[in-house]
Amino acid sequence: MSQLEVIHVVRRYGPVGGMERYVWELTHELQQLGHRVSVICERCHVEKPDGITVYELGEIAPRPRWLSLLRFSWRVARFMAAHPRPNSVIHSHERLNSHHITTFHGPPFATVLDKPWWRLISLRIAMQLFLERRELTTPRFVVPNSLFIRQSIANYYPELASKLTEPIVPGVVPGVLREPRRVPADGGIVGFVGKEWQRKGLPWAVQVVAALRCSRPGLQLYVVGPAAAEVAHLFADWQGGYKLIGWSDQAHYAAFDVLLHPAKAEPYGMVISEAMAAKVPVVISDVCGAAVHVTAASGAVLPLSAPLDAWVGALDQQVSRSDSVPQFKRSWRKVAQEYEAIYAEILSPDLKQSAC
Repeated sequence: MSQLEVIHVVRRYGPVGGMERYVWELTHELQQLGHRVSVICERCHVEKPDGITVYELGEIAPRPRWLSLLRFSWRVARFMAAHPRPNSVIHSHERLNSHHITTFHGPPFATVLDKPWWRLISLRIAMQLFLERRELTTPRFVVPNSLFIRQSIANYYPELASKLTEPIVPGVVPGVLREPRRVPADGGIVGFVGKEWQRKGLPWAVQVVAALRCSRPGLQLYVVGPAAAEVAHLFADWQGGYKLIGWSDQAHYAAFDVLLHPAKAEPYGMVISEAMAAKVPVVISDVCGAAVHVTAASGAVLPLSAPLDAWVGALDQQVSRSDSVPQFKRSWRKVAQEYEAIYAEILSPDLKQSAC
């Protein structure tokens, strides 16, 4: 493919979160494919990479969130007006109104409309709905990063469904693989990974592991993500058997015998695919977007409504298994190539006139 000029817009540039890692990996792969890649952000949180031009517009007060998003979109619009790039693709990951394509990384805010009407009367909700609709209405294409998100957007914005592409799910970077081993009958290591520990189901994970410890007293729960002080109260009744690791760039997957991820809402769940890429079995809830990749050989998917015994049984089965787990593979190069096809369509003569 001939060289393209692509501008990515994200407030935080660097591998500092799930969405941010997606942008970080994607921009690097696009640059390695020979394209001219620029990034517009509030701040670059790591050393600026070679070969990618990074424009920092300055950090904005994060609260109120809707105002922070609005102010950032204004800054981006002013920057683009002062530095026009007529033959470039503007690829947003934020609430902009000056982009050709947006990637949607989470469930739509419009789910709030399912709440009683009296809970919707606020400036915050009105502005968040306005910003979301503007983000979705402006571009030619909306790329969901999971099937779950695609279905949700189509449900709440049916008039915009024609803009939706097939999902482009995250890639995974091959890391340290879990060595095949037989787990002691009374032990094992269960891993939980996630900063947003409440949404990702840590309280339920603690209950499930505590129940399984009745028959496996040596079982341990490793918690990666939240600060120890945030979640220590969940273990008030425990006498050892857990480790609060806090945030780490390395999620310690190879040390786990199983990943437990009973999230209440998880548009995709990169930790799930990353664990499976390390050949670690998973036990997850059925509201995770990555559930579509979990086969019977890879682990178990349970509804959140399933009783405690069902979760304990599924977890025990995965900890006890002696067979090898198939390695999940999806390269970031493949992700970049899927975006190349969309960029080329945006820049085609038929669509150029309608590009913003």
